Amino acid sequence: MREVHVVGIRVSDEQAAGEEPKSRAVLMLREALGARRYVPVAIGNAEATAVVLEQEGVTPVEPLTHDLINNLLVALGHPLLEVQISDYRDGTFKSDLIFHGALRVPARVSDAVNVAMRARAPIYVDEQVLDEVALVERSETEG
Repeated sequence: MREVHVVGIRVSDEQAAGEEPKSRAVLMLREALGARRYVPVAIGNAEATAVVLEQEGVTPVEPLTHDLINNLLVALGHPLLEVQISDYRDGTFKSDLIFHGALRVPARVSDAVNVAMRARAPIYVDEQVLDEVALVERSETEG
């Protein structure tokens, strides 16, 4: 497993033949150390908004769902230890929230990352997943 950090949200425009263009939110994760690989994860607009609000330090008047989840975990004495993104199959990532006692709770990557951001918990991606889906940053000298 390799630690990754949330870079932010990018908007990707897609257009199928004969259809209007659609904007799609893409969560960008980057390896914390070593290679300069990025993991792009397509997510919903609500989850993308939650990522941006957290990155910008905006506190909503009422807690968002991911805030509520983190608040519940803390109140119940079960803080999130880490998030693991362990598999990628048929265009879908598999991720788990990890707690004490090796307790694993499956979650969508978009939700897992949002909760991790609020809990200040590390996010890890399996090396094989990185090898399969990561984009490699090219340096200016590579052209």
